[in-house]
Amino acid sequence: MTITTEKNNNAATLKLDGRLDTATASTLETALFQLGDEINQLTLDMSGVQYVSSAGLRVLLSAHKKYLNAGGLKLTNVCEGVMDVFEITGFADFLVVE
Repeated sequence: MTITTEKNNNAATLKLDGRLDTATASTLETALFQLGDEINQLTLDMSGVQYVSSAGLRVLLSAHKKYLNAGGLKLTNVCEGVMDVFEITGFADFLVVE
């Protein structure tokens, strides 16, 4: 997985490219940790993600919990297949997907 990070004051956008699965979930975890505590609004651009496994869902849940009280987490450009996973697992009920 390739992750491109853009910061703008207290907001950050991470553009993800590749599968979000057991092999790559730790890469996203590391990128999220490196953002630091000054970031309170996070956007994950999922335009390059075609697959999310349970390991990827776990990382997204952790990010959701971290940014829920800080200012928010939103996902953009989610493909139909990944959106199906969010709907089946119930993640679509609490994640902000644009």
